[in-house]
Amino acid sequence: MKRISAFLDKLSVDHDNGPGHPESPERIIAMVDSLQEHGIFDKLIKIPPRDATKEEITLVHQPGYYYKIEATRGKPRVFLDADTTTCPVSFDAARRAAGAVLEAVDRVMAGELDIAFPLIRPPGHHAESDRAMGFCLFNNVALGAVYAIRNYDIKRILIVDWDLHHGNGTQHLFSNMREVLYFSTHQFPYYPGTGDAAEVGVEKGEGHTINVPLTPNMGDAEYIKIFNEILTPVIDQYCPEMVLVSAGFDTYVDDPLGGMKVTSQGYAQQARFLKEKAEEYCGGKIIFVLEGGYNLDGLWLSTKAVFDELFEVTKTDFGELDAHTRADDVIAHVKSIHSKYWKF
Repeated sequence: MKRISAFLDKLSVDHDNGPGHPESPERIIAMVDSLQEHGIFDKLIKIPPRDATKEEITLVHQPGYYYKIEATRGKPRVFLDADTTTCPVSFDAARRAAGAVLEAVDRVMAGELDIAFPLIRPPGHHAESDRAMGFCLFNNVALGAVYAIRNYDIKRILIVDWDLHHGNGTQHLFSNMREVLYFSTHQFPYYPGTGDAAEVGVEKGEGHTINVPLTPNMGDAEYIKIFNEILTPVIDQYCPEMVLVSAGFDTYVDDPLGGMKVTSQGYAQQARFLKEKAEEYCGGKIIFVLEGGYNLDGLWLSTKAVFDELFEVTKTDFGELDAHTRADDVIAHVKSIHSKYWKF
């Protein structure tokens, strides 16, 4: 049986954005309830997350920004922007969330875990080096990537961001680096406004940012075809040494913030695809990190679907990968832009 940990911690529930906010503690509660209800929780390896240190967090964030977030500790409510707030324990929760990802990197690299999926809050992929935004305080996935590069001399990390929203913070942090390949599928134009297909990285990192901007109503068939036709040939050429996934569940068919049509089966397909690619190229070293997802029923169903796939209880059929889909035009467009960097 696969050795998998979710790095669960009470601080991920204690972090509270206020009444009516979509990024709520109930998100984690729904996912944990699903794990328990379906007998998955008992199969998880229980590894407590640790706090990321200031030195670790400032690998990607400006020291002044770290201190700005630290200054919110103990304060009842601080608005960092119109959508992003803190409560008295949010700084501690953000350090613990980042630390869970770093601990996951250590455990996966040591061979103690096959797969890690830290179910953490607050999310991270919108956080810039010096700014909180989009419900995000510290950029958990970016910290995991830089930590792996610094501590394990990894030269090629693939970050796949399947969240509904473009991970502007992650893209910007790695836009001038070849050590990280950032691949994002996202609704566009939509918050945060970045992620056009023409954004390909700069200087040393040119060609190592691949954005697939999507119009609403794309579903399971579109996403897996994008993975197969764009991501597969890129992975075959890039040969990643580790895969990190910004796993947002807000492309779910009934998510209140999105317009996509992905089902729980679609998330299982995406997880299976990336798991198999990690096994093919980097000894299975893959870490999923929770980002968005605001329909509680969707989170409950998708948690089961993804963890069943990771534990190999199920093996999802990808369907007809060559069938015509509504994503065909954007697939052709992205290929045309990136044909100067990759062979398709």
